Amino acid sequence: MMRIITGSARGVRLDAPAGRDTRPTTERAKEGVFSYLQFELDGRRVLDLFAGSGQMGLEALSRGADSAVFVDMSPEAVNCIRKNIEKARMGGRATVRQEDYARFLGRADGDRFGLVFLDPPYAMRVFDGILESLSKNGCLAADARIVIESDREDLFGGGQTLPQGYRLRRHLRYGICHFDVLDYDPERGTI
Repeated sequence: MMRIITGSARGVRLDAPAGRDTRPTTERAKEGVFSYLQFELDGRRVLDLFAGSGQMGLEALSRGADSAVFVDMSPEAVNCIRKNIEKARMGGRATVRQEDYARFLGRADGDRFGLVFLDPPYAMRVFDGILESLSKNGCLAADARIVIESDREDLFGGGQTLPQGYRLRRHLRYGICHFDVLDYDPERGTI
């Protein structure tokens, strides 16, 4: 069972798309991530990329984020996200886009997000390209936070460096799920 843990939509039960294409974040992991981010949500514009059920973006809205854009290319996921938005009564603050992540980022039209959730299928190793696109296309506010869920503890270890402007702030682990929280500052060099 998925639900919104706290905030204005606390307790709302969320649906997940049918099938094995979507891997919902566990409630324990979601609680840990949002406990870490709890004082950084107010007023943020959120991008939930590879949104699946939309639970991460909806949790952020429930906890005080201003608005959220949910992007997923699966018609099943998009239908599920729309239902969950309706259940949580957040239609006025949420936008759903059914399209490929690269296409969305390529034509983001200067939308600036203060919080980005990235949770692509674990087999996709696209994080570097997404981070480059986010900064190159002007999609990030100057003090943005990026939360990446993966199955790898060393996503940015082993000699791999982050693109310019990003800094690894924290690594969190919940079971087999690993979360890397990044800070973005366009004035920062490569770290």
